[in-house]
Amino acid sequence: MEKITYKELLDAGVHFGHLTRKWDPRMAPYIFMERNGIHIIDINKTIVALEEAADYLRSVARSGRKIMFVATKKQAKAIVEEQAKRLRMPYVTERWLGGMLTNFATIRKSLKKMSSIEKLMKDEAYLNLAKRERLMISREKDKLRRVLGGIAELSRLPAALFVIDIKREHIAVKEALKLNIPIVAMVDTNSNPEIVDYPIPSNDDAWKSIQAITDYISKAVEEGLMERKKDKEEAKLAEEEKAKREVDSAKEKEEEKA
Repeated sequence: MEKITYKELLDAGVHFGHLTRKWDPRMAPYIFMERNGIHIIDINKTIVALEEAADYLRSVARSGRKIMFVATKKQAKAIVEEQAKRLRMPYVTERWLGGMLTNFATIRKSLKKMSSIEKLMKDEAYLNLAKRERLMISREKDKLRRVLGGIAELSRLPAALFVIDIKREHIAVKEALKLNIPIVAMVDTNSNPEIVDYPIPSNDDAWKSIQAITDYISKAVEEGLMERKKDKEEAKLAEEEKAKREVDSAKEKEEEKA
């Protein structure tokens, strides 16, 4: 995977932080300077942090575990949903339901309910219901699908979270911390980077900045998935070779006896 360049991040406006009066002093190590009352993020530090985060998520994907993408702010939703769908990873872009991680058993019940409603709607019996009943069922399905659609395939807790704007997604961050689920996140100058395992100092408000960071992270995840596929193929070949050797060896022994 090609490394991201200083110019790419600069062009995406990744370096623009918040107004200096809105800063979190714990972001000081990542701030390069102040210009016109705005903090400027040190892009060199962003590059280092982004590489670390990408390497980590690549290894998670390679191990076959799930990474949950979280971004409910308007300018991030579409970007994150598109990449998560492409990678077949769980995502939350509508509303974070309290307990989505810490009370996963209850969430799974809602997922089962959604699945059974969808099955029912494909059944002939559904067409025989009164129009009003069909409408109620359809509305309930839409409501569940809107909130839980991105995690429909999630059968157990994710191995990591990729979050855009930890201030906005504070409930998700809090739940992940409680369960020791590692967090990779875009962290702006108004947030505390110390609560995140892999903070990526960056502008988490601008569409272009979110796009640049999310695309890079997604490429790393995709690479991890491809490496996993290759690992599986190599393991299968090795198994086949081993089985072939065993058959040949057995044949030789039979021939010697004869």
